[in-house]
Amino acid sequence: MPDQPAHATETADSADPAKPHPARPREPLQVTINGKPYFHDGDPAMPLLWFLRDTLRLTGSKFGCGIGNCGACTVLLDGKAMRACVLPMSVAATHQVTTIEGLEGDALHPVQQAWIEEDVAQCGYCQAGQVMAAVDLLKRKPKPSDDDIASIGNLCRCGTYPRIRKAILRAAELMQGERK
Repeated sequence: MPDQPAHATETADSADPAKPHPARPREPLQVTINGKPYFHDGDPAMPLLWFLRDTLRLTGSKFGCGIGNCGACTVLLDGKAMRACVLPMSVAATHQVTTIEGLEGDALHPVQQAWIEEDVAQCGYCQAGQVMAAVDLLKRKPKPSDDDIASIGNLCRCGTYPRIRKAILRAAELMQGERK
């Protein structure tokens, strides 16, 4: 076999400019979280939840199942409820991320206010995810039905579903009052 030039030993995959090359460092991903830009220079496949909790110390979003089923890690991605434990940083980088900490302002969000009024929390572990899912639901359906509320799909191990339902209906009332 004849000697090949050194540059010819590069495979088609390693020459692909879309794939990171071992000799070339990756460009950091810019991620906008709660309206502020952050940079992630680690693995683009890392779940957003770990960046939020371990890097930014935004611990409102919780680790529950790690497979996107329970909803304890729910955040808003461009206003839509998403599970942060299965959302890669590479996807989050192209969107606006809002965590439970990002709902805070001068006053409580109407969903947070309703949660307090209806005394929803028991252990509290799932509550941030429940609130974020409710914010998304009420944005899409200002007057949700019981079926709409049940379709959220977030797990509450304490079983506070009747209080969650009441709080979502109360938040809908509060939000309707704000629109008038």
